[in-house]
Amino acid sequence: MSNLEQYDIDFYQSNYSIDNQEQSYNASNAYGMLPQASEQPQSASLVPPEMLLPSGYAGQVFQPASNSDYYSQCPPIDKLGINFDHIWQKTLTVLNPMKPADGGIMNETDLAGPILFCVALGATLLLAGKVQFGYVYGMSGIGCLGIHALLNLMSSAGVSYGCVASVLGYCLLPMVILSSCAIFFSLQGALGTTSALLIIGWCSFSASKIFISALDMDGQQLLVAYPCALLYGLFALLTVF
Repeated sequence: MSNLEQYDIDFYQSNYSIDNQEQSYNASNAYGMLPQASEQPQSASLVPPEMLLPSGYAGQVFQPASNSDYYSQCPPIDKLGINFDHIWQKTLTVLNPMKPADGGIMNETDLAGPILFCVALGATLLLAGKVQFGYVYGMSGIGCLGIHALLNLMSSAGVSYGCVASVLGYCLLPMVILSSCAIFFSLQGALGTTSALLIIGWCSFSASKIFISALDMDGQQLLVAYPCALLYGLFALLTVF
């Protein structure tokens, strides 16, 4: 207790006062001492990280890699997902009904070729004096919906709407050939009717061959070819009349 009493006596006998503390605090603010102390960590944060490394450091500073080289090397067609090799193989499969179809390629959702053939059909009909773009697009969409529903009922594996539209669009190529012939001569006769029936059989046979190959529907080609023949018969009516 004697040490504590001596400490209190020494404290009260000193000349220290609260007024002196406030004056020293105001003086330090007036001469800008506190901002200098606060600026030190800011100036330290502006130092590049390379200068903070020790002088004997022999490692490597890693930086995030960029994928700009990948996008600069890829052609624009590959970015859109258009494969000309697959388009050519599907076209050859349609043009040659006796050629076996590759189920792996035919099961892809490729709409570049079908859109091209639909536009070509509408363009050839336009050159023959028939403006039928609306009918071509409308019947294509409704026909794809009907064939899609039918194939899902007949096949246990199931099929997507894009795959059905892709196959039916590629098999529209013989109909484009028929409409191209209508530019040069009339198809309203025995020759035109016979040609239209042959083209309908060609389109429906190619489409059914691709569907049974992609969906493993052995022994059901005639059942698939019949609704396809009805759909392509509508396009033949547009072409002939």
